[in-house]
Amino acid sequence: MTTGEIATIGYEACGFDDFVRCLRDAGIRQVIDVRDLPLSRRAGFSKRGLDAGLAAAGIGYRHLKALGTPAEGREANRRRQWDAFWRIVEARLATPEAGFALAQAASWAAEAASCLLCYEASACQCHRLRVGELLEARYGFRIRHLSVHGSTPSP
Repeated sequence: MTTGEIATIGYEACGFDDFVRCLRDAGIRQVIDVRDLPLSRRAGFSKRGLDAGLAAAGIGYRHLKALGTPAEGREANRRRQWDAFWRIVEARLATPEAGFALAQAASWAAEAASCLLCYEASACQCHRLRVGELLEARYGFRIRHLSVHGSTPSP
């Protein structure tokens, strides 16, 4: 990772060890979790387990709930109702809380090579794409989308 760059990653359909390997290979020093609810049925990806597993790998963990997609947005995503999904994402990211959280993410990312985390493997189907775009527009970061499975998905 280079200074001024922020990565994104989704953990869908991957194991924890492969996920950590991908982060290490990309030079990531901290993960910024942008899920509204940092819970997962996938082993190692709920907040406490993720924090502990990343710490054991020498990678920091931070969570910014205000940048997460609310329940109605997650439901629209599951149903592949993209217009509704993106409208809900935009509304959430327009809140003062999200603005503060975005500034916090930018500050953290300026200090250490960072990666935005959410579930969906494809960035183009995930709100982390928009979070990254806002970091790019407001703070000058370049976005780099990582994939645990070896290819970099294009939004």
